[in-house]
Amino acid sequence: MAVEPTGLPAAAEQTRIHNIGYRRYDGPRLGRSYATRSLFSQSLRGAYGLGRSAKSKVLPMLLFAVMCVPAAIIVAVTVATKAHDLPLSYTRYAILLQAVIGLYLAAQAPQSVSRDLRFKTVPLYFSRPIEHRDYVRAKFAAMSSALFILTAAPLIVLYLGALLAKLGFADQTKGFLQGLVSVALLSLLFAGIGLVISAVTPRRGFGIAAIIAVLTISYGAVSTVQAIAYNQDSTGAIGWLGLFSPITLIDGVQTAFLGANTAFPGDIGPSSAAGPVYLIAVLGIIAGCYGILLRRYRKAGL
Repeated sequence: MAVEPTGLPAAAEQTRIHNIGYRRYDGPRLGRSYATRSLFSQSLRGAYGLGRSAKSKVLPMLLFAVMCVPAAIIVAVTVATKAHDLPLSYTRYAILLQAVIGLYLAAQAPQSVSRDLRFKTVPLYFSRPIEHRDYVRAKFAAMSSALFILTAAPLIVLYLGALLAKLGFADQTKGFLQGLVSVALLSLLFAGIGLVISAVTPRRGFGIAAIIAVLTISYGAVSTVQAIAYNQDSTGAIGWLGLFSPITLIDGVQTAFLGANTAFPGDIGPSSAAGPVYLIAVLGIIAGCYGILLRRYRKAGL
């Protein structure tokens, strides 16, 4: 008895090959350096919510405004009262608003790297694979640049306002440049610390809490112990205690090398022997954070 095949002719009739328009790419392949710059640009834009949802823009833009509004108020008061100098120095501004900077870092550093680690992917397609050092370099530069924009913008407002108030051009320019150097170091230091913490804790919520805790607890503890040392006339220890908090490290560096007024109790800054130690500590932490990130992403396989 002959058995007819069942279903085969019908299946063959239903088989189709569709041309959906894919074409071979014949354009230039720009290599790893271009991919690194693209990742840097995407990460920097993302730090301010650009290219993301509307609600992602609210917090970074709000914190940016919070950083700039006090500078605008200072300028308005200076112009209105015809003061002979700004009531707040350029190097002191970021120190006083360090809580805002810390909150911005806690919000944006985990967003920059935590999801990549958690899902083992990046939000860009590359025609050529990038290496882990390219990823680290792009993310570190983007976070540092985002922090520099946040901290340098109010200094620009202060500087332009000082010129509008017809204050001394030479003195204001010198103070402005000193402030830029200070916030550049602060941006590199904070970016390194924030990214390392975020890379160790891929869960974004843990990263936010850990960054706030590290910055807040270290500053609170150092400030408390410095105040105790000052009240007990142990003034020699005040300068050395500042080595144990990121923000007091920056305070010590700008006091020792940029001629800034310190925020330490009793206006007692680092001694001549402690000044170089502050600078070495800041540069060492920045380099150490970069090295830790390289090691972390080498193991992660991104």
